[in-house]
Amino acid sequence: MITSDVQIPTSPIDLLTASPIPELRKLEVTETEGEVVITGRVSSFYIKQLAQESIRSAVAGRRLQNRVIVAC
Repeated sequence: MITSDVQIPTSPIDLLTASPIPELRKLEVTETEGEVVITGRVSSFYIKQLAQESIRSAVAGRRLQNRVIVAC
């Protein structure tokens, strides 16, 4: 059996904080029992969508709101 001390991020904020993409690490995530909200600014619609899809697996049945602003 192989064991590891590496922690796999499971919360939405941890997933963005661990991202290799600097813009995603700067975004804010607010979580409540029924909702997850992403806010902040990014340079493209692609990065905005990537932020949303990066945390989708950790939303766990809650509503996901992407309020990220694209500022070119």
